Amino acid sequence: MIPPAGHTAHLAPLEEGLTLARVIAEHKGRYAILVNNQERTAEITGKMMFEAVTRKDYPAVGDWVAVQMYDGESPCIIHRILPRTTTLSRKTSGKEMEEQIIAVNVDIVFIVQGLDHDFNLRRLERFLVVASQSGAAPVILLSKTDLHTPETMQEVLQEVHAIAKSAPVIAYSAKTMQHLDVIKQFITTDVTVCFVGSSGAGKSTLINRLLGREKLATQEVRSEDSKGKHTTTHRELIHLPDGGCVIDTPGLREIGLWDADTSIDTTFADIIDLGLQCRFTDCTHNEEPGCAVRAAIDDGSLDEGRYISFLKLQKEADFIAAKTDITKQQERKAREKKLGKLQKEYQKQRRKG
Repeated sequence: MIPPAGHTAHLAPLEEGLTLARVIAEHKGRYAILVNNQERTAEITGKMMFEAVTRKDYPAVGDWVAVQMYDGESPCIIHRILPRTTTLSRKTSGKEMEEQIIAVNVDIVFIVQGLDHDFNLRRLERFLVVASQSGAAPVILLSKTDLHTPETMQEVLQEVHAIAKSAPVIAYSAKTMQHLDVIKQFITTDVTVCFVGSSGAGKSTLINRLLGREKLATQEVRSEDSKGKHTTTHRELIHLPDGGCVIDTPGLREIGLWDADTSIDTTFADIIDLGLQCRFTDCTHNEEPGCAVRAAIDDGSLDEGRYISFLKLQKEADFIAAKTDITKQQERKAREKKLGKLQKEYQKQRRKG
């Protein structure tokens, strides 16, 4: 299998006897890969498992990997992961301070929100921060336009464009097929896109429409709150018949930030720019005279809810950064300890030889 032209720059030459493959799914320690245009099962080497310190040291959906192939039904063996161009990740749910990789080597992140009870501008801002942090380009997809009149749709689009800034916004209906052709234009032959959003937002339904068949299971959402069950239970990379790849992901109940300082500044660039116009360089945007941020809130040009969202996300990012500094130190020590063990084992084997 030859990777798209846009992905070849980071692919180093493979060792003799190894073949290029791409991870398309993970199943409890085993991987489904696409190699030579065939789907095969794969496992990682014992060395890779022993040297892994965190989850990011293991293959993820979207990874290009170097594999050794075997005849028959024997699984391929993954020897190494090739450098990643982008990494879409979040903090693991709960109290653990660890990165959870959603997908890698993604060109576009489709952020899907349903125009029912799922619609939430503050959650959309959070997804924009996470998508921007990955290095991929965010695109906002608003599903279920058939639930709205043209007048209310215009109001919704104005609200979304106000926070989307340069990110494209596409409102569509999978039922009526409205604007699906616009979405398809983003998924060219060399492009990998990843769908993220809440359960019931319509990700699997849209992917089925793009495929032209009902590959992914879907369920109706509850009418009282628009919440759906997690129909998608694992991440999966799927090739579209007209070219390009899509990655479907389970619905995300929460999307914690991970290493998101820069992407917050990008997503909230309007607030950052206002802060630069304040009279005092150390303005806290509270009671200081000449505060451009407070003035914008007072005259309505800056929504106060957006500003509060910015403060909340910044506080969360600062907390994560402080905690991960400690975690990175622990990871480095653990890695050094493992390398020390490997060196001792190597010397032991040499003495025996």
